[in-house]
Amino acid sequence: MLGFRAKPHFILFLSNQRISLGHSKANYLSFALLMKSFEQLRIVFFGTPDFAVASLNALVEAGAKIVAVVTAPDKPSGRGMQLSESAVKQYALSKGMVVLQPEKMKSPAFLEVLKNLNADLQVVVAFRMMPEVVWNMPPMGTINVHGSLLPQYRGAAPINWAIINGETETGVTTFKLKHEIDTGDILLQEKVKIKPGDNVGILHDKLMAAGAALLVTTIKGLAAGTLKEIPQANIAVENLKHAPKIFKETTLINWDKPVAEIDNLVRGLSPYPAAYTLLKDKSIKIFSSDYRIESHHSQPGSYDTDHATYLRFAGIDGWLYIEELQQEGKKRMEVEDFLRGFR
Repeated sequence: MLGFRAKPHFILFLSNQRISLGHSKANYLSFALLMKSFEQLRIVFFGTPDFAVASLNALVEAGAKIVAVVTAPDKPSGRGMQLSESAVKQYALSKGMVVLQPEKMKSPAFLEVLKNLNADLQVVVAFRMMPEVVWNMPPMGTINVHGSLLPQYRGAAPINWAIINGETETGVTTFKLKHEIDTGDILLQEKVKIKPGDNVGILHDKLMAAGAALLVTTIKGLAAGTLKEIPQANIAVENLKHAPKIFKETTLINWDKPVAEIDNLVRGLSPYPAAYTLLKDKSIKIFSSDYRIESHHSQPGSYDTDHATYLRFAGIDGWLYIEELQQEGKKRMEVEDFLRGFR
């Protein structure tokens, strides 16, 4: 683990002084931060998956000063259980950045290294929960990029649940971290359309790009002192929706529902972890589907096929037509290929 002994920057010195003459801490901090441009801000970036790489790359290309990158420890994976590096680590090393991989976020050794980096600001994108001692360390605090229009879809799986719930619009939000998850003051938001054929993979990439661009705009606004923080409590929401972690039971298709809702579930779980059902006592994952609303007398969950071009399952108001699937023990394939060997 790398440690640093750097002389504190003037802005850090100022932010630790008592403020008199009636200035609030927030106003004084905004005044002090005007002394640093976007390019001068010392930033520590926290992230792990591909979603975070786009934001880190956007900051690098915009000229941000990334003094360190914090990511998950290497983990064994694959048949050989070889240690694999996170996508963020791979990118950071390719750019010659300092990489920190703490096992525990409250480790005294890690906290000492983090403190000695003298960061003005921390950025977290798709990372684990952070203790207050970490997110409250820099004078500008810690900002997060979240894949929804907060306060809607707080939680671990906002992209999935937006599609599962049939939304036609979602977006990305930058906000300040605080104690409760995804409840901090909003900085900026950008809306993103959800098209009828979008699945999680497609929407993930849309939000990844939008979030990366919004992050750069947000930090430039903070540096310039032009952003106004908006408490989420000030945003009127009639029906607050949440985005809890996806579990195995979430992915099992309930056929006693309208076929449009079932199709939303398929899209909201594709390509991973994928919605599934049983066909002749074998599990099949469904990656792509279409639906047709029409009356029928079939039992919900029963299937019908011509053994050549279509395989469909009955919902309460029509049929779900399977387009791409994977039977347990077999590879993923188009429905026509599957039907050639299905009896």
